[in-house]
Amino acid sequence: MSGIFDLPGFALDAFVRATLAEDLGPDARDVTSEAVIPADAIFEGMMDSRDAVTLAGLPIAAAFFRHLDPDVEIEFLARDGDRVPAGTDIMRMKGKARAMLTAERSALNTVQHLTGIATMTRAYVDRIMGTGATLLDTRKTIPGLRVLEKYATRMGGATNHRMGLWDAAMIKDNHVAVAGSVEEAVRRAAAAGIERIIVEVDRVDQIEPALAAGATHLLLDNMDAPTLRGAVTLVGGRVPTEASGGVMLDTIRAKAETGITYISVGRLTQSAPAADIGLDFAYA
Repeated sequence: MSGIFDLPGFALDAFVRATLAEDLGPDARDVTSEAVIPADAIFEGMMDSRDAVTLAGLPIAAAFFRHLDPDVEIEFLARDGDRVPAGTDIMRMKGKARAMLTAERSALNTVQHLTGIATMTRAYVDRIMGTGATLLDTRKTIPGLRVLEKYATRMGGATNHRMGLWDAAMIKDNHVAVAGSVEEAVRRAAAAGIERIIVEVDRVDQIEPALAAGATHLLLDNMDAPTLRGAVTLVGGRVPTEASGGVMLDTIRAKAETGITYISVGRLTQSAPAADIGLDFAYA
């Protein structure tokens, strides 16, 4: 399975096994399919999108079916990252009926969730098109699903921010409170040999002290568009700038037009609704 969907930091086999185990319970049984569906029955299935979406998670869905029926025939009619209109057939399959029914919910849950994230992300990316700003995701992810959810934002056209607490320092207000000042917090991070030092500032007067101490990236938190424009002018391209906090689809364009380098949006992974994707089966 790992050769089908090779995503660094994500163990597909383990994810499939754990997800199915959660659904099948201690006895590893789908009692409904066992009781109702003959063991030798063959189904044909078609997965389709009921809404216009940007797809993500199709190879993972296929992995659920292949795990329970290694001989299942699967044809991808679309790929992750594709934008498809409502009514689009996206995956065709044929295999053992019991296996397909058992895997159905796990496969759909995954595709619906990841496609929902990719679709919302694409809407935000479209809204800032042409401004020069880059959309970032955040660490506001469901525990255990960060790698998958950040993959989905990439399928929607965003760029991943930090993957975790390990790949950059992000100095926020609580760090500043303990250190005593923005300058001291940044100085300590620089002294520790950290190369990427992101500093959250919520006032323009914090910008120069942060830069003087060694900040390599400024996160301008909860600033309206006029304030952002002034902050970007003050920074003058010395480091990348990022707008964050309360960014919505109807406000992101104005913030992107300030000359900001990045805009991060937590709701991409925190609040995206599941996409309406269905799977219909029929006897072969």
